[in-house]
Amino acid sequence: MSLLKAISLLLAVCIVNASKLDLLMPEVAPDKADTYLCIPLKMSELNTYIVGFEPHANKKVAHHMLLYGCDTPGIPGAKVWNCGGMEHPSFKSAGTCKTGNKGIIYAWAYDAPGLTLPKDVAFKVGGDTGINYLVLQVHYKDVSSFLPPNNGVDSSGVSLITTDVPQPKRAGVMLLGTGGMLPKHSVEYFETACKYRESFTVYPFAYRTHAHMHGKVVSGYVIKDGVWTELGRKDPMKPEMFYNVTTTGVRINPGDYMAARCTMKNDEDRNVYIGATSKDEMCNFYIMFYTDGTKTTSQNCWTGGPPSFYWDESTQYAKAIHPENAPENISTEPESGKSYKITTRKMLL
Repeated sequence: MSLLKAISLLLAVCIVNASKLDLLMPEVAPDKADTYLCIPLKMSELNTYIVGFEPHANKKVAHHMLLYGCDTPGIPGAKVWNCGGMEHPSFKSAGTCKTGNKGIIYAWAYDAPGLTLPKDVAFKVGGDTGINYLVLQVHYKDVSSFLPPNNGVDSSGVSLITTDVPQPKRAGVMLLGTGGMLPKHSVEYFETACKYRESFTVYPFAYRTHAHMHGKVVSGYVIKDGVWTELGRKDPMKPEMFYNVTTTGVRINPGDYMAARCTMKNDEDRNVYIGATSKDEMCNFYIMFYTDGTKTTSQNCWTGGPPSFYWDESTQYAKAIHPENAPENISTEPESGKSYKITTRKMLL
């Protein structure tokens, strides 16, 4: 028995009335690189509480997986559809959700292991939540295993460890990201920031980073009265699991600010843009949190990224977040200690 399956079994035993729901691709065979496929899972009319996630995927086949909560799926009644924003000759195309996109619940990449939520914490779905469906999106970067002579099929997906017993703390995910362009032969900072707009406090307990091949460091922070506190910092080429936050006991209160930076390095003879394909880049920092009670949020932070947005040049955020107080190690890999300095502009700080 694998360690992941053993943990899943132990979790099921420890949670009252625990069960497992499988959300797996139906032996698909995408024939076009950078295909995004979605499948739905209808939720119960009773409230369901997700307390763990067991991925079934291999990074050689699935580049990443995202799990969304929806009112209705992109194509109601469809077993699978293309949801990557580009037309596909073999699948009908639509977004992840047709109505009521409640945001991301779970994310996986680079052979990350399973995730068990803290005691008393759960994602509430089905019932009266407005999340009538879960939709799994899988990005197939390389489709060579499905083409002749291999002719393979794929059943990547995730098992959800659930219970019908109400959990007192409700989980959620916020996503910080950017657009932007990475010039050839350069080091660039992709930065984002926003004010936390809800009326209740959230308690971050895990973070996840995501970038493509040019990503070196992804870092995220909460900022209170100009004081920066690190939530997480990671080389995004490491397994893209949800890691414990690097500063415990942190709260994000109404009026606080959140910020993230992706440090990118481009040694190629071409400019690289934020986009959906493997030739593009992505800059994502996920915050997984819980709240006390029934409220949650799917607030996201997005900026245009470089060269149109930097913290210290933002008329909207510079005075609020005080980038002059930002930690010196934002662009330092925590594992190796290697630091990267921007080469595309003269810093104002």
